[in-house]
Amino acid sequence: MKRIKSTFSIKNLENLSGIKAHTLRIWEKRYNLLEPERTDTNIRLYSLDSLKRLLNVTLLYNHGFKISKIASLNEEEIPELVRSIALKSNSEQVAINAFKLAMINFDYDLFDTNYNEILQHHDFQYVFLNVFMPLMRELGILWQTGAISPSHEHFITNLIKQKIHLQTETLQRKKPQRTDHPIFVIFLPENEIHELGILYLNYLILNSGYRTIFLGQSLQTSSLETLYSYNSKFYFVSYLTVEPNKEEIMPFLTNFHQNLLEDRDSKLLLFGPQQIEIDTDKLPGQIELFRSVESFIAKYLEETVFV
Repeated sequence: MKRIKSTFSIKNLENLSGIKAHTLRIWEKRYNLLEPERTDTNIRLYSLDSLKRLLNVTLLYNHGFKISKIASLNEEEIPELVRSIALKSNSEQVAINAFKLAMINFDYDLFDTNYNEILQHHDFQYVFLNVFMPLMRELGILWQTGAISPSHEHFITNLIKQKIHLQTETLQRKKPQRTDHPIFVIFLPENEIHELGILYLNYLILNSGYRTIFLGQSLQTSSLETLYSYNSKFYFVSYLTVEPNKEEIMPFLTNFHQNLLEDRDSKLLLFGPQQIEIDTDKLPGQIELFRSVESFIAKYLEETVFV
């Protein structure tokens, strides 16, 4: 297992902050904002403290502060100003940067305070689609390029999951309004463990007044057949992040159709990046692909019942 990342290249800093490496070098030279160490081959390496400082500086800079003004602030004043702005601003990017700071610092209090402040201005659906989803897409790239460690990614992902669970639990206490509609069965196929997408879909469907059966991650297709002893029609919903892989995805869909959809009035509704590996010319009509949550809402979820 990788250790928590503690040194960063200037390319890492560029990816994390969104500030070009050329600009970072100017800031470093002119304002002494960063103090890198250098390897024997003269390559800049930056500490975790330098990264934290840069994320704070970037948030202030993107919020209209001149870099000369930021450079004049001491080490205590910068984070205090950042917290104040993060709590007062409605900007999605400011919120995303604040969550990145919370992640880098493993700071639950900053995450929770920032989250609660956003909820005062927007509902949870807005927060997830406009803050959490862009944040996770950005962090996915940062993880792939080595700019953050798995520990960082797991920390922030689990905090977001906690918020979805809390919202979902509230909805589950309410009686579904649309009991005449097919039940949505939400699951991940075998070996797929990335459940953030289906957790949100479960929340979204419940929030629209429909019934769901949430089964979670890594489920064999054969185990779903038991459901037909309970009801005769389902809308199966899944999110394919990495599994089934390129070689297995079409056999998986063929098997799913033969065992769970054929000669029945059920459907399989699919989300996620692995859709790119699906041969749509060979896709049965009972299997539908969705590139966005919005298109799913437009087709299957009517006006929201619970607010």
